[in-house]
Amino acid sequence: MPSATDHPVVETAAGRIRGATAGGVHAFKGVPYGADTAGANRFMAPKRPEPWSGVRDALVLAGRSPQNGPGPRRPELATVWGPVDTLTPSEDCLKLHVWTPGLDEAKRPVMVWLHGGAFSYGSANVPRFDGTNLAKRQDVVVVAVNHRLNIFGHLHLGDIGGERFAHSGNAGVLDLIAALDWVREHAARFGGDPGRVTVFGQSGGGGKISTLLAMPAAKGLFHRGIIQSGATIRVAERERANMVAEAVLKHLGIGKGELDRLQSLSIAQLQAAIAPAEKALPPAQYPLLDRYPFGPVVDGTDLPQQPFAPAAAPTGAGVPIMIGDTREETAIFLAGDDAVWFRTLPESALPGRVAAVMGQGDDAASALIGRYRALHPEMTPADLLIAILTDSNFRARSLMLAERKSAQGGPVWFYSLDWGSPAHEGRLKASHSIDTPLVFDTVDRCGPSTEGPEASALAAAMSATWAAFARTGDPNSPAIPAWPVFSKDAPAVLHFDTTCRVGSVGTDDPRRTWARLAEGAST
Repeated sequence: MPSATDHPVVETAAGRIRGATAGGVHAFKGVPYGADTAGANRFMAPKRPEPWSGVRDALVLAGRSPQNGPGPRRPELATVWGPVDTLTPSEDCLKLHVWTPGLDEAKRPVMVWLHGGAFSYGSANVPRFDGTNLAKRQDVVVVAVNHRLNIFGHLHLGDIGGERFAHSGNAGVLDLIAALDWVREHAARFGGDPGRVTVFGQSGGGGKISTLLAMPAAKGLFHRGIIQSGATIRVAERERANMVAEAVLKHLGIGKGELDRLQSLSIAQLQAAIAPAEKALPPAQYPLLDRYPFGPVVDGTDLPQQPFAPAAAPTGAGVPIMIGDTREETAIFLAGDDAVWFRTLPESALPGRVAAVMGQGDDAASALIGRYRALHPEMTPADLLIAILTDSNFRARSLMLAERKSAQGGPVWFYSLDWGSPAHEGRLKASHSIDTPLVFDTVDRCGPSTEGPEASALAAAMSATWAAFARTGDPNSPAIPAWPVFSKDAPAVLHFDTTCRVGSVGTDDPRRTWARLAEGAST
């Protein structure tokens, strides 16, 4: 029979849970922090989990929201960052996982992971998000959260259906607030400190943190934030969210007075309405900033204002932030384009590609390309396109957020991950999502994408930096050179690579041009 130390039991507010111990870390997986969101609970604010009697096993991963995720850009990239989540999706998805080095009174920092996927897909149930190494090597408590996504988490029905559906547009981020409330209530039972909670997330996970910083109900539930490749300046206004909801109802053949019918439809029926509703939307007012058709909504109550437009929301004042991107974010998004993947794109193709993103003519695009070419004379046209679109789609938003957070009082630390994966002949470089196994110190879970001593050394440095920030609110540690805070006048950047170094965002940096373009200015 396993001993109590092999399968420790912890008392939660809903009942006792049994975990498993391996390698000096206690893991509790698939822990309910909310009730099933199906049926009458669909589109409602999350409710506390139903209590249970006896001891509930918390031994396997669980909680994958229904979703229509994008396929790989190329077949060889299907598992580029390791195995994917193959669990059966369910509306009973309000589950979290906990890894802790000790069930004691050590009051360790708590690091709460919010997965990516543009508020529409993804989960916390993949090997590269396993918290064992991060918890053990950095002496922290790691929590990873699953929650409602896409139409299940962000169908704004409040203006159509009234008070009953008032929280429907932000149900998915209200789930996150419920999870953080669970962490506050239970952190000490897992050896953690409820007064030192850090939320960290990548891609859409960074967007979730950006949004939480503007939500009054989240205030005080976390004390630092790390936004990885996911700065969000703006989310949907009510007018646009209403357009999405009306398009969904039209596709489903449901009248505005028949919203109860939505709660009895099958998962597949609701999912089938997503693409037609998105297609029915007119172009966004700020196409470089308005990114989530099914995402958070500025509804005036749960989310009173935009997270960082025109300035940082006051709710997040006093929360230190680390923010950054990978150097070639868009390499993986452009991988399906053979001319980019095989680096055969001609220089003549650049103006048209860039003009389409700028919303301006070829002359303006050529002028901006010339600035990039002067900075990177050695790059192929394909690599130059990757650099330009990385800045337009990621770095400009990070820079805007960092400047606005700094103006609020900060502090902010800005970084760039420059180390490139050696896999696929190096074509992915420092692509989107390569940071996650480095932060979790799970490089051994991603095969050739992050194998080798360079990746292991960088993982040790990055995970130590993330944990230092969680511990003190300052990321400086012996693992990196002295990292100054970021400000508009002194925009310091820490470059993570085989040799880490501190640089700066120059006043003539093209990212500043993209930041101006994002809000409708000309070049």
